[in-house]
Amino acid sequence: MPRMNRADWLALLPHRPPFLFVDDVVEIGDDAITTVFRAAPDLAFFSGHFPDDPVMPGVLLCECCLQAGAILIRRRHAVAEDASVPVVTRILEAKFKRVVRPGDRLRIHVALDEELGGAFFMTGKASIEDETALRCKFAVTRTRPGEAAAGAGT
Repeated sequence: MPRMNRADWLALLPHRPPFLFVDDVVEIGDDAITTVFRAAPDLAFFSGHFPDDPVMPGVLLCECCLQAGAILIRRRHAVAEDASVPVVTRILEAKFKRVVRPGDRLRIHVALDEELGGAFFMTGKASIEDETALRCKFAVTRTRPGEAAAGAGT
């Protein structure tokens, strides 16, 4: 599977610092992507989660997988289609197996399990070296920017 350069994958992902949890795309194919993210010690959430024993929040581990999946889906459906962005609709079976500490380097692998209409069902895994930190299944759908906010609460 080929690598993508930073400009290519950033063009596919609407996220930016401080809410960007992809440092590099290592491999990408039609149905899977592998990214990396270093949990830098100076990330703001470490100072409050937890001050004396910093741990990366589990929801942010999930976000690492979601952002990798967004790159995969946007690349798969080409930017030429429209400006839609993938948004999460569900997270299932999230299993946290290892604590992520400041300085840890996460390898995130996301596989597309099924595409059904406008829904994409995926499996994600975040690991540090050979140890799994998170396994989860999740679903996303594509929406145009602003549509999700307009439909909120309905």
